Amino acid sequence: MSPIRILLVGAEGRMGAAIEEEASDSQTGLMIARRCRRGDPVDAKNVDVVIDVSHPDATDNLCSACERDRTPLVIGTTGHSAEERKRIEETARSVPVVLASNFSIGVNVLFALTRRAAEIFDDEFDRKIVETHHRTKKDAPSGTAKTIAEILREEGAGEVPIQSVREGEIVGEHTVIFAGPGERLELIHRAESRAIFARGALRAARWIVDQSPGLYSMQNVLGLLGDG
Repeated sequence: MSPIRILLVGAEGRMGAAIEEEASDSQTGLMIARRCRRGDPVDAKNVDVVIDVSHPDATDNLCSACERDRTPLVIGTTGHSAEERKRIEETARSVPVVLASNFSIGVNVLFALTRRAAEIFDDEFDRKIVETHHRTKKDAPSGTAKTIAEILREEGAGEVPIQSVREGEIVGEHTVIFAGPGERLELIHRAESRAIFARGALRAARWIVDQSPGLYSMQNVLGLLGDG
């Protein structure tokens, strides 16, 4: 069976390098067929899927190319504006799109556990998110922290405070705190290597090529919503 051919957008970045390294293992059934640096024209022809780990300002060109060539798209970029998010949703009407704030399997389990905990705890328990990343990470709060906050809001929490810390070379750490009378629960995920995100991105790429048009998350990819 021929490997799934990937166009990697943002190949020059840390995540791009990690994805390329993981995909180099012939046993994955995947191959990086072409690479695209940030700012380069995007051509989605003759590939099976596009993985984007570049920058939100590439969204419009990226979506246009995938629409034109009917190529599935996996987006791991965070920090999209409302307009860019709308553009992605429009693209998902014609091609399958995975939009993930975090490709880590563990983080997506954290999302599911956060939702379950929020369903159980009443209003006496305050919610708070603390996220820590390396000093060069530009967006704050992180896309993952924003996703956690959105989950908590969906469960009736209202606005949730997010503390962002930028220091050292920390790959990523997220803590969800439920603090109530006499007790406190903390759900913590620590990323120790970018390889976990690369493996998740490739898993999403392998999954999306068999899907119908629509907007999906890593929760769908991992079957955590019951329809993956």
